[in-house]
Amino acid sequence: MNVAAQWAGGILNIDLQAVAENYRTLCQVIRRPGPLSVPHPLCAAAVKADAYGLDASLVAPVLEEAGCRHFFVAHLAEGVALRPSVKNPESSIFVLHGPPPGTARDLLEAGLVPVINSMEQLTEWRALSHELGRRLPAVLQVDSGMARFGMNAEEVAKIAADPTLLDGIETVLVMSHLACADTPEVRSNRAQLEEFQRLSAMLPKAPRSLAASSGIFLGPDWHFDLVRPGAALYGVNPTPGKPNPVKPVIRLQARVIQTRSIPEGQAVGYGGGFIAPRPSRIALLGIGYGDGFLRSISGHGAAILPSQSDVPLPVIGRVSMDSLAVDVTDLPEGSVRAGDLIDLIGPHNPLDAAAMAAGTIGYEFLTDLGRRYHRTYTGNE
Repeated sequence: MNVAAQWAGGILNIDLQAVAENYRTLCQVIRRPGPLSVPHPLCAAAVKADAYGLDASLVAPVLEEAGCRHFFVAHLAEGVALRPSVKNPESSIFVLHGPPPGTARDLLEAGLVPVINSMEQLTEWRALSHELGRRLPAVLQVDSGMARFGMNAEEVAKIAADPTLLDGIETVLVMSHLACADTPEVRSNRAQLEEFQRLSAMLPKAPRSLAASSGIFLGPDWHFDLVRPGAALYGVNPTPGKPNPVKPVIRLQARVIQTRSIPEGQAVGYGGGFIAPRPSRIALLGIGYGDGFLRSISGHGAAILPSQSDVPLPVIGRVSMDSLAVDVTDLPEGSVRAGDLIDLIGPHNPLDAAAMAAGTIGYEFLTDLGRRYHRTYTGNE
């Protein structure tokens, strides 16, 4: 084993080929005939938050190789950092939060395209266009009912009544975002779809985008011209409660620091949160909340010894900053030793299951995984 891997408390493997395969899977979901601005809906990629913590500088080139030409980040700083990794001259990087006040020229010079969310941003981007004497590309975001980002109905009506407000702006996309796409039965998904159709019809004719990961699986009505998956690319199930249509991307293994036997009645960890109900054997693993393995999983969830995949190893006591404990009593004696690797997320313990045990979602769990792990990347040869 790599010496650096032996030094670390845990190993995080990222399968970049699985990211590419997930992208291709989502492309197949959205391919359909219909009266569109493009022959079929295009599939973009959200690589914000450093590709959900997996390193956008490595993820984006793999997605480009798979055919992706549209990348979304949240912040100007993320776009600037990503720009050297996106090589294809046909590829675009869109900044979801738009230009912070006073940064329109910086955004343009970095080769990025802003998502315009407000009249203030529109005014600044338009002023730069007039100053330079040329049209500048922009995405217009409308608020279809989430009340998070985008111009509201009143602002869209104002633009519709005075088209000169878009003088100098080349509208390359009109977009919005769904609030409840992961719960397809709720009425608000259809209500947002109808409101998006209404508002986008008031703006210049341009490709439209509404669906992200879960929205893709609401059906063709939500696809429009471009979809913007993020979490689904990285293995998070976009269809909660149903089989995951995408492949797992990460495997998280923790190293055993020591094993010990404890008597019945022995308390384990801070606060004595676990009391052994029987004579037990426990293994102390070398990762904790300092590595982004959430403290809220304390007393919940399980680990897996790869050679004994049918035996769940309960996480017991509180997760500490640098360690956690699992109960290995049900394994054959001597089957777990110091230095062994135990799966916390892996083939028999999916990311979404670990997130549910922590009382959260795969998105948060994934983006919280820190930099202390020894990281290995496969599929980018």
